[in-house]
Amino acid sequence: MRLGFVTAILPELTLDEVLAFAAETGYSTVEVMCWPPGKAERRYAGVTHIDVAALDPAAVRSVREAQNRHGVSISALGYYPNPLAPDATEAGLAVAHLERVIEASSELGIGLVTSFIGRDPGRSIDENWPRMLETWGPLVDRAAALGVRIAIENCPMLFTADEWPGGKNLATTPAIWRRLFADIGRPNLGLNYDPSHLIWQQIDYLKPIREFADRIFHVHAKDARIDQAALDEHGVLSYPKLWHTPKLPGLGDVRWGSFFAALGDIGYQGPVAVEVEDRSFEGSLDRRKASLLLSRRYLEQFVV
Repeated sequence: MRLGFVTAILPELTLDEVLAFAAETGYSTVEVMCWPPGKAERRYAGVTHIDVAALDPAAVRSVREAQNRHGVSISALGYYPNPLAPDATEAGLAVAHLERVIEASSELGIGLVTSFIGRDPGRSIDENWPRMLETWGPLVDRAAALGVRIAIENCPMLFTADEWPGGKNLATTPAIWRRLFADIGRPNLGLNYDPSHLIWQQIDYLKPIREFADRIFHVHAKDARIDQAALDEHGVLSYPKLWHTPKLPGLGDVRWGSFFAALGDIGYQGPVAVEVEDRSFEGSLDRRKASLLLSRRYLEQFVV
């Protein structure tokens, strides 16, 4: 396995600076954010370390040279919009940019894109399904033609009022993954597996690893802490932010030894990217850098 991090937590740095920091702190790979340049309202969105719209042959060479110079690879190109947004314009822009990210991943020789399936939060899973197939069938086919795999993160995106009641990502549970992979029918569609999102959904985060072994293309290392007293007060039908807090690996409820043992049992040898969403470390760039250093120190006991 290769230990890395998600570059969204270092928006002030250039790609070269991110790769240099990764090398200095013992990381061997990074998941690089590729949002369209500009500000995004959602936290951790809108970060552009590679502008795929401007990725000409010279830019491709520059990215490859930077990786070689620092000895740090790019595990995936990441872009996490809502391709099934109820607003047709928003959805159309997301799909168009996602297709360009897929093309860029091929051009750079990376071959992996991380994203969300998306969802209209005001509609049920079944109501979303036909549009999902219509949207994602061509995207997955396009990726397959270019030799690119797509790894969908299992975050429900159900934290704020605009995401209520269904959240903004369909691919959140084993039952939905099973249906998704059967209906899309392409082996290049898989998971960016994050145990923290299963923790707060009260799903066993170890059990699915064996069943979906051939679909786990990328892993996020993020922890989650459940405040049981707050959960007892508000219940599971309330906003998860009332009783759930993202934390650095080792500071929440994930049993990381068991998690890495399960990954080892299926022969997983891919990237494990630390995703920092711990507000305790967001006060400054130095604190965010420290969060990545602390996470590496903790996780290196499990990753050779």
